[in-house]
Amino acid sequence: MPAPDRRRFLAATLLAPSAWAAEQTAEVTLPRHLRATDPQLPYVRQLVQLALSKAGSPRSVRLIDLEMAQGRSLVELAQGRSAFDLMWTVTDRQRESSGLIPVRFPIDRGLMGWRLLLVRARELPRWRRVDLDTLRQRTAGQGHDWPDTAVLRANGLPVATSSSYESLFRMLGTGRFDYFPRSILEVDAELAGNAQPELAIAPGVLLHYPAAAYLFVSPRRPELAEELARGLDLAAADGSFQRLHRDFFGPLLRAHPVAHELVIRLNNPLLPDKTPLQRHELWLQPGEA
Repeated sequence: MPAPDRRRFLAATLLAPSAWAAEQTAEVTLPRHLRATDPQLPYVRQLVQLALSKAGSPRSVRLIDLEMAQGRSLVELAQGRSAFDLMWTVTDRQRESSGLIPVRFPIDRGLMGWRLLLVRARELPRWRRVDLDTLRQRTAGQGHDWPDTAVLRANGLPVATSSSYESLFRMLGTGRFDYFPRSILEVDAELAGNAQPELAIAPGVLLHYPAAAYLFVSPRRPELAEELARGLDLAAADGSFQRLHRDFFGPLLRAHPVAHELVIRLNNPLLPDKTPLQRHELWLQPGEA
């Protein structure tokens, strides 16, 4: 081997272990959306760190401030152009076929599919006795690119949409639609942080459709997706996943007791076939926390 080539070979050999070590200790980056505060962000951050720890990974988690809306963020992530490594969102068939790597583990324990109804407080009396036929005579509000929009419409429910999450609360307050279904994990924080005092939760009304929030990983980071999948399975097996979820969300679930005979049940035709519904230890219903 000529001397210059030998020197390059030796340099590459010496650098390879340090490059490998750098990759192994690289940070995992999550987006912190500045347009709307996500009350689940602290939970997701701790859960990702728990999964990495269980998988034996030395990686740490860092948040990146992001002005981009969720739909655009998912496109950037799928194309491998994002400054962050993964996102969390409710899964559907389109998202699982978009180039993203889904970690098929319901980090919300399915509770994103349990929806309380935000309504105008002055109209609470008209929400005392509600069934599916009633909702088909009223209009829901949703984000234009949310999977929930297609789920509601597939069940014959009229939906008005907006590209702005914040504007949906204003639209409800001004009568542009009748109700805004929100996850049982989100609604209290949204009411507390929203400048729409005329809104309230309709008592005794709960929608349910099968749904799962997943971690979606950039196609640039398949090794990260594998670590997260392995770590989450280990955390579920030893109960640390369930304990973390209970620590964050147990008080919310206890604050909203459910009369199951009043639950309005919907079908979810967008739910992918590989959703692990058979793994009963991963799922939860309000009242079981």
